[in-house]
Amino acid sequence: MHEYTSTARVWGLTCPGFPEEVSRARRWTRDILRGSPLAEDAELIVSELSANAILHTASGREAGSFHLALAVSSQVVALSVTDGGGAGTAPKAEHQDQEAEHGRGLGMVNAIAHRVVVHDSDGGHTVTAELFTDVRRGGHPC
Repeated sequence: MHEYTSTARVWGLTCPGFPEEVSRARRWTRDILRGSPLAEDAELIVSELSANAILHTASGREAGSFHLALAVSSQVVALSVTDGGGAGTAPKAEHQDQEAEHGRGLGMVNAIAHRVVVHDSDGGHTVTAELFTDVRRGGHPC
């Protein structure tokens, strides 16, 4: 394959902003990545990002929703969650103590993923976490 050619496969899912939809998002991710060594990490990331969208944005309000995108290539698994906006500020990892009940989710995602990017998206935000399939020492892709 040419070094600039990609054969990524992309899936998308829009979920109503109900708390029980977080388990649906996890199951969807697990089904797509069945057999991948990155499946468990991806499932945890989707769970945290989906829960954050529901808890902290308009996604969790009446008629709210959040959107998931999952892209898989031979180099990376990229998971994106787009929220419904209304939070006022962009999502950010906060340093909470280990006993805190809330506020540790994005920090956990940052610890698991090789790269996390937050960008504005249609009045809300999209958080994308990338898991590289082949990583050398120092966390950089080969």
